[in-house]
Amino acid sequence: MSTSTDVRQERPGVLHVRINRPEARNAINDVVAGELARTFESAENSREVRVLVLSGAGEGFSAGLDLKAFADHGETGEVPGRGFAGIAKRPPSKPLIAAIEGFALAGGFELALACDMIVASRDARVGLPEVKRGLVADGGSLLRLPERMPLPIVMELALLGHTVPVETLHRWGVVNRVTEPGGAVTEALELASAIAANAPLATAATKQVLAHSSRALHAAGWEEQARITQPVWASEDAREGARAFKEKRDPVFRGS
Repeated sequence: MSTSTDVRQERPGVLHVRINRPEARNAINDVVAGELARTFESAENSREVRVLVLSGAGEGFSAGLDLKAFADHGETGEVPGRGFAGIAKRPPSKPLIAAIEGFALAGGFELALACDMIVASRDARVGLPEVKRGLVADGGSLLRLPERMPLPIVMELALLGHTVPVETLHRWGVVNRVTEPGGAVTEALELASAIAANAPLATAATKQVLAHSSRALHAAGWEEQARITQPVWASEDAREGARAFKEKRDPVFRGS
C-alpha cells in the first residue's frame, strides 16, 4: 500500500481519504495527485461509498503544491482531465467534505474549496500565499471564491496572500462548521454519516443539480484562466519563488 494516501471506510457509506505525507506538510506532488484521482474514480463506481471525507495526516490538511518537486522536476500536481490534485476541475459526483486541521494553504486551500463542504478547526491557518512565491492560485480558488464571497474580500485575500481566520470564512459561508482543535475529522465524519443515511439516488441528484450551477465547473472559465496564468507558471519569477522556498530565503522577483 502506498504511503502517500490512506483510504478507510470507517463508517457505513463513508470513505475517509487522508493525504499521508506529514513529513512534507501533505504537499501535493504528481504521485499524490494520481493516487487521489484513482481513489475518487474508484469511489464513483462503488455502491458501498455514498459520501467522502478528505483530510491530512499529522498536523495539517495540506500546504498545497510540493514546491520542491516543482523546483527540481517541474511537477505541478495536475491530473489530465481532473486538474490539480485529481479534483480541482472534476470533483467526485458523490458528496465530498474537507476536514481541515492545522493549515490549508495555497493549493491545500484550493483542494478544500473543491470539496462540497468544509469543516475546520478554529485555529487552522487558511490562505492563498501563491503571489508571495511568484505563482498564481489557478487550482480553482479564483473561480470558486467569488461565488461565495464578495469580490473585494476575495481580492484582498488573494492579492495579499495572508492567512484568513477560519471564523471569517465561516461568517462568509465558505466554511460550514467550526470545531475545537482536533475535532474537525470527527465532525466531518459525523456530517458525512448523516448524509450517507439519506437515499443515495436523491442525494446524488441533488448534488448534481447544485454543482451544475457553479461557474467553477464550466470549461470556459478554466480555459480563460489557463490563458492568463500559464505564462506566469513559465516565468523566471515562478522558478525563483520555488527556489527561494527550497533554499529558505526571501525571493527576488524581477517581473519576468
